[in-house]
Amino acid sequence: MVSMSQTSPSHVIRTEILHSRSGYTSLFSGSYNTNAFRDKTTVAFPRDSPKTTNAVGVKVRRGNKVIVAASPPTDDASASTEPLTKEDLVGYLASGCKPKENWRIGTEHEKFGFDLKTLRPMTYEQIADLLNAISERFDWEKIMEGDNIIGLKQGKQSISLEPGGQFELSGAPLETLHQTCAEVNSHLYQVKAVAEEVGIGFIGIGFQPKWERKDIPIMPKGRYEIMRNYMPKVGSLGLDMMFRTCTVQVNLDFSSEADMIRKFRAGLALQPIATALFANSPFTEGKPNGYLSMRSQIWTDTDNNRAGMLPFVFDDSFGFEQYVEYALDVPMYFVYRKKKYIDCAGLSFRDFLAGKLAPLPGEYPTLNDWENHLTTIFPEVRLKRYLEMRGADGGPWRRLCALPAFWVGILYDDISLQNVLDMTADWTEGERQMLRNKVPVTGLKTPFRDGLLKHVAEDVLQFAKDGLERRRYKETGFLNEVADVVRTGLTPAEKILDLYHGKWGQTVDPVFEELLY
Repeated sequence: MVSMSQTSPSHVIRTEILHSRSGYTSLFSGSYNTNAFRDKTTVAFPRDSPKTTNAVGVKVRRGNKVIVAASPPTDDASASTEPLTKEDLVGYLASGCKPKENWRIGTEHEKFGFDLKTLRPMTYEQIADLLNAISERFDWEKIMEGDNIIGLKQGKQSISLEPGGQFELSGAPLETLHQTCAEVNSHLYQVKAVAEEVGIGFIGIGFQPKWERKDIPIMPKGRYEIMRNYMPKVGSLGLDMMFRTCTVQVNLDFSSEADMIRKFRAGLALQPIATALFANSPFTEGKPNGYLSMRSQIWTDTDNNRAGMLPFVFDDSFGFEQYVEYALDVPMYFVYRKKKYIDCAGLSFRDFLAGKLAPLPGEYPTLNDWENHLTTIFPEVRLKRYLEMRGADGGPWRRLCALPAFWVGILYDDISLQNVLDMTADWTEGERQMLRNKVPVTGLKTPFRDGLLKHVAEDVLQFAKDGLERRRYKETGFLNEVADVVRTGLTPAEKILDLYHGKWGQTVDPVFEELLY
């Protein structure tokens, strides 16, 4: 996942936190935030680190290629001379604040690779060959875990593997949607150029349409083994989430605690609309599954300790500190030490703060551990040093450009953001949860108050379009894909269901061609 910081390779967060009446809104005034922590220690954060499992560790050369050892993005990059306090954890989140001129757009998207002849999922061996070939041909650095290649890195972009071999691009932080869509196109060109030569294709869809979970390969990544063992203990669908889902998401910045709160609330209130607009996962094991977004439905029974609609974000007291309190109560998955994942599944980060974590007695967490822990929380909108919009299914390339356009138009424009907040101000917690529960089944046809969700989506789409127009980058064309969905009221899932029941003769195999990149 993309870190939204932009300039120097590292920045140093020093002492001293400035309290204001609302908590931490007056912390930061410069281009980047330096006064985040009390007078105790100096902490270095790498800038622009990709998602946790893909970061740069030790680099060595083999022949002419750089090999990057796998490690979390800040492994061994920070030092603490004393145990962390809750204030340190709050300051870490607050260090994401940056002025509007430094806001960026980070897009992530996942896709399923498959054998063009058999339609079966790619094996790890095929994936490794593909990654090696992309590295050699297009000059990406290899990311290794032990002897296994598990990803690639090039500048501020990274390619990683989800648990079932889903190919993910974590894009660089970019200024405009034109740059974002160009990045998507470049990535798909490179992947296709190599994949087609070895008979591999990629499909843009939210849930594996044909194959059972037992048919999906398991990637050789330590953190996924821990998750795989833990998931069945806390929900019935967690393994399906890991192995059979794909998403597209956008990561966006905020200027202050107050700005973060406004964007967080707007993002959560509208997330079901985004889920409907991008719903694209109606098949399971070759047949309709009764949902328009099976991917979204799966999150309702994956692990409710770390997923959901976070109603506390709408409390008057909400801010960075309240999110820290929530995150501290989310059970841990692992701690990363000496390039190994230590199983801490179900244990308490609060105990870790107190030096009482059973697998590491007497050891205290670093800010690296906190950063890693934050990546194991999966609500519909997630806070790190930026906000992640997480409600959309994966889809074909035009929708990969439309998703960031939708959210940028709303969240990066003050007028559109205020319009959304005014529109949703009287929505109750029950109504927001009702939309979350029903949209995966009924999409834009979900009843809401005196009409349908489609009618709300019409207003929201206009807000997004107006917001993009005010940016003056000529970006509104990227909304055309979702404008068609809103106009017709038909989600992408309903369109491919119509094909399944008609032209395709009730077989899902043609979806691999229909949604092929």
